[in-house]
Amino acid sequence: MATSGILVIWTAWYLAWLAGGPGPDTLAYIAMPLGAAVAAHSVYRLMRSVRLDPVARRFWRGLLIAFALVAAGYTVLAVAAFQQRPVLPDMPLPAAALVASAFLVAGWSVARVPLGIGGGSQRWKQWLDRSIAFFGCSTLLFHFGLAPMIGSSAGWSAQMLVLLGMSFVLAVGGITKVSYIGGGPVDRVAIRLIGSCGMVGAGIALVSVAGGADSVIPTQAVVMPFAPLLATIAVRRQWTSTGTKPRRANTWLPYLAIAAVDVPLLSLLWQHELGWAGRLVITAAVLVNGLVAVRQLVATRENHRLLREKRASEERLRHEVTHDGLTGLGNRGLFRERLGAALDRGAATVLLVDLDDFKTVNDSLGHEIGDHLLIAVAEALRVATGADGLPVRLGGDEFAVLLEGDVIGEPVAERILESFGGPMSTHHLLVNASIGIATANAGTPLDHVLRDADVAMYAAKQRGKANYVRYHGGMEQPVFAHAQLGGELRRALDAEEFRLVYQPIVELATGRVIGVESLVRWQHPTRGLVSPAEFIPAAEGTGLIVPLGRFVIREACRQAAAWLAEFGPDALQKIAPNVSVRQLHDPDFLGDVRQILADTGLPADRIVLELTESAVLRGPQVLQTLHQLHAMGIRLALDDFGTGESSLSLLRAFPASIVKLDKSFVDGIELDEDGTPEATARQAVARAVIQMAGALGLDTVAEGIENQVQADRLIGLGYTLGQGYHLARPMPADDLTRLLAVQREKATA
Repeated sequence: MATSGILVIWTAWYLAWLAGGPGPDTLAYIAMPLGAAVAAHSVYRLMRSVRLDPVARRFWRGLLIAFALVAAGYTVLAVAAFQQRPVLPDMPLPAAALVASAFLVAGWSVARVPLGIGGGSQRWKQWLDRSIAFFGCSTLLFHFGLAPMIGSSAGWSAQMLVLLGMSFVLAVGGITKVSYIGGGPVDRVAIRLIGSCGMVGAGIALVSVAGGADSVIPTQAVVMPFAPLLATIAVRRQWTSTGTKPRRANTWLPYLAIAAVDVPLLSLLWQHELGWAGRLVITAAVLVNGLVAVRQLVATRENHRLLREKRASEERLRHEVTHDGLTGLGNRGLFRERLGAALDRGAATVLLVDLDDFKTVNDSLGHEIGDHLLIAVAEALRVATGADGLPVRLGGDEFAVLLEGDVIGEPVAERILESFGGPMSTHHLLVNASIGIATANAGTPLDHVLRDADVAMYAAKQRGKANYVRYHGGMEQPVFAHAQLGGELRRALDAEEFRLVYQPIVELATGRVIGVESLVRWQHPTRGLVSPAEFIPAAEGTGLIVPLGRFVIREACRQAAAWLAEFGPDALQKIAPNVSVRQLHDPDFLGDVRQILADTGLPADRIVLELTESAVLRGPQVLQTLHQLHAMGIRLALDDFGTGESSLSLLRAFPASIVKLDKSFVDGIELDEDGTPEATARQAVARAVIQMAGALGLDTVAEGIENQVQADRLIGLGYTLGQGYHLARPMPADDLTRLLAVQREKATA
């Protein structure tokens, strides 16, 4: 490295010069401008060769200017030295101005390096810390370096003293600056080395105080070239740096500065007179201690703030752990904790509140609207419970209320059900709930009372929902039987215990079978034939309706394809399995239907999927699935038409091909001539359905025909197709095969 060579050469020259060696003493003045020029060149090469961040480029550009000014200033000094030999010159004003400008530019470059501080309070604290460090270290350098030179009999020039003071400022400023840089594009070690260039001034001061006027030659030849050497080392450091990693500031620096300002104070104890320099040291010490007091006050306030934030954070975390994030009610953990404590003290009552058909809201309207409804339900529970108990959300659409002591559960349950009587949330939705009530005495295991409330809640659902039931002994038996039935469904599917029966759909005028509705039956190995009214709800509740429905569609399509192959394409126009809403929400449903049609070879236009109105009215996802089925050529039938929320707008949105008049409008239609309001209403609905279907181009099927008079009355209203026990009961596939065979024989006779 060139600067180290310069330092070695001039040190050797100085030692030789002391021994009466070669060259005049003015050769000492060449070392500094030569070293500064080399340092400037190294900075120039760094900027040309290395891709620097804009912040780093700005920093090194300033140092390039600074070292160029130093080289120029000390060149002017060297020229003056050679012109005035053998008398050593004072620093000329142009040289001093150039070097002073260099210090200013270097200091400005160091000052502009960003600290990476985010908030104003953090910046204010660091300014206090840096001020303490700056004044503490400056006092030490002033007392032992600059003050002795000012009071020296050697008569140092004002230019020399000013430049020395500026070098101290650069040194202390650089050190305090780099101590608080958290990281960035300018290498911290490089900045520290640049600041240390100013510390060369301390060496100059020590040599000058010790040697007086005789110190000029060693200062110029040996001490001052250390500054360019440190600068080139800094350049080398930046050259090889890949960016500094963030780190914490040097929090110990202010304490070191306090120790630094104490050293000059201690030295004053041995002086008989303070003098102006001693007074200045005392003033600086007072200033530093005042800044320390302010900093401690700021730290104390910051600590108090952090403690408050910590307590608030702990409270918030405690609240989050024990409360539901959506509704703000207590959660399951808080409920179990409070219930356990209540049972330790005495009697407690639990109300288990489960919303009825809440899944319908999520499926049809989306989870966001469902969340709004849960929030409204939670508020209704708060109001209905009042000061009597603790309402909580256990999860999903399940809530609970804890009542302690002798508070009776029934009045609270009634208030809860009354609060659900009208539209809720901003979407004006209606919601009902089933409530199970259980009371336990002190010492009862917590899980026992929860189990009893759960059993009572399921009993409330089985009794029609929207009510409450108190637990009593033995109530769990039917509930457990229902749960056991759900478990047996999976076994029954695997054991192939389900069978299909087929109810014909016939032409009312001729009695000819034109299609069949497929119905599922469960042949239990020990219980015999299990009613669909018993196992279908269990299948819906467990989700097994999806694989069960897949079995029904596959078996119906297989059997229909076999009948078409045996009796020809005119034997059967349609096979109609029923589809539940859970199947329509199954993402694999469309793929399953396509695969079944492909496997069985049944044409898509021969299958009719029957859906209830409640299944259709389940939101855009279901309607999209239905339109995709319609696009495949599959026909859709709206079953039990007239019993739900039937409307013209529904039929326009739903791609139906068939509407089936519900049995409730067929029962008693033969009595319409008696003129009663009920008879007139039945006939009016039946007539309206056939007229509306005709206007929309839909086929109609009348369900539940039980005698010929009903069939004749329906024919008179315009119905051509019917279904019911009078026409044909549901039958196994073999019986229907024989019926189709007889029908073929009649057609060919």
